[in-house]
Amino acid sequence: MDHFMEIIGRISGFIWDYILLFALLGVGVYMSILLKFPQVTMLFPSIKKLIADIKNKVKVQEGRMTPFQSLSTAVAAQVGTGNIVGVATAIASGGPGAAFWMMLSAFFGMSTIFAEAVLAQLYRETKNGQLVGGPAYYIKNGLNAKWLSALFAIFCIIALGIVGIMVQSNSVVTSMSEMFKVSGNWVTVALLAVVGVILTGGMSRIAKFSEKVVPVMAFAYILGSLIIVVINFPLLLPALRMIVVGAFSPEAIGGGVLGITVQETIRFGLARGMFSNEAGMGSTPHSHAVAQTDHPAEQGFIAMIGVFISTFLICLSTVLVNLVSGSYQATLPAVEMEKVSTLMTQNGFIQGFGAFGGAFLSISLSSFALTTIVGWYFFAESNVKLLAGEKKIVVSGFKVVSLAFLVLGTFLNPDFVWKLADLFNGLMALPNIAALIILSFQVKRVLQHYKRQKALGTLTWPHPEDIRKG
Repeated sequence: MDHFMEIIGRISGFIWDYILLFALLGVGVYMSILLKFPQVTMLFPSIKKLIADIKNKVKVQEGRMTPFQSLSTAVAAQVGTGNIVGVATAIASGGPGAAFWMMLSAFFGMSTIFAEAVLAQLYRETKNGQLVGGPAYYIKNGLNAKWLSALFAIFCIIALGIVGIMVQSNSVVTSMSEMFKVSGNWVTVALLAVVGVILTGGMSRIAKFSEKVVPVMAFAYILGSLIIVVINFPLLLPALRMIVVGAFSPEAIGGGVLGITVQETIRFGLARGMFSNEAGMGSTPHSHAVAQTDHPAEQGFIAMIGVFISTFLICLSTVLVNLVSGSYQATLPAVEMEKVSTLMTQNGFIQGFGAFGGAFLSISLSSFALTTIVGWYFFAESNVKLLAGEKKIVVSGFKVVSLAFLVLGTFLNPDFVWKLADLFNGLMALPNIAALIILSFQVKRVLQHYKRQKALGTLTWPHPEDIRKG
């Protein structure tokens, strides 16, 4: 088993360190230039419009989601244990400067995720009365490459619907049982019951769960982090200085002790940023595909908000808690880095809230993992529908399979499951990135069409085929 884990780790490391690290950042830079930086011009107007839509309680047809529900489902998947444990690991391994490169990757990632959402809207389909879409669909319908579409679907089903669910269920059970001294078996039963009830309700129940739980979860974590920052406010500017200086000169703030180089700081920051917001990975387009919106470009703007929330708000909150609370240590051991990073963040919350801080972090970790399970299952199911067609029994069977792996994940070695998750996430991203580059000018046409419509004072969305032809 150890030899097999080593092989998986090497393959995964090669894909991430030598291909995806450059490909994901590269496609973000390319899309930003091609689309003239929509993350600068459209992010905050889109947030304003989203708030107005929420207040007006926009209603949609059966088998679709509101833009807010699609965003909540996307954020449910984007915001997982990686936003806490993974981010802490990044600054523990690459120094505080890794946070700078994390933010940079998110900035360019907003253009990538805009393109993903637009293409998902453009090439979506209807199956059994419900909208469905995602990279497998725009690869099939946009590139006319059914074999590549099927390959992406298989990778996505394994990465998110099987291995990914095992990763998150393992995190929930470990966190809750250790913090509250409850039997892991009872936590597993409770988790299975909650997830089972949500998934058996289909798209409608997943959407309602996401729009109610995700905002509360994210707001609570950001507020808790903000309180700790306020308590330690005199240390905020020094912390920001550590981030900026550490990005270009890690040895100046303790990197010399660990032997951290600028290259390592950049690698850990970029990799963790791209993994946490999932821009370019091909996961979140599945929820944006089913949103009912006036124009595909508007859903692209909504998708950018997800990256902003995931990285600029939640990931940055984790970084600041560690830095201002003093829990960050530049002499952390290299072994068991993820476990040490969890304790590092936990100590930051304990410093601010006492014993309650540890419980707060455990609940946050479990909430993030729970919503990720729901979001990832929904994404995987979209690909099951592509492979199964109109066969409802296959989709129902996949629910049972996913729930079975949810239970299995609580018994497996977490290191092994994480290595599998990294591998299949990487394999899933490769065909998606290729499709984004090839179909990039379709995205540009959609954005230009949107701008022309806005200039005329009317926003209409013609038949998708008309937009595809320009």
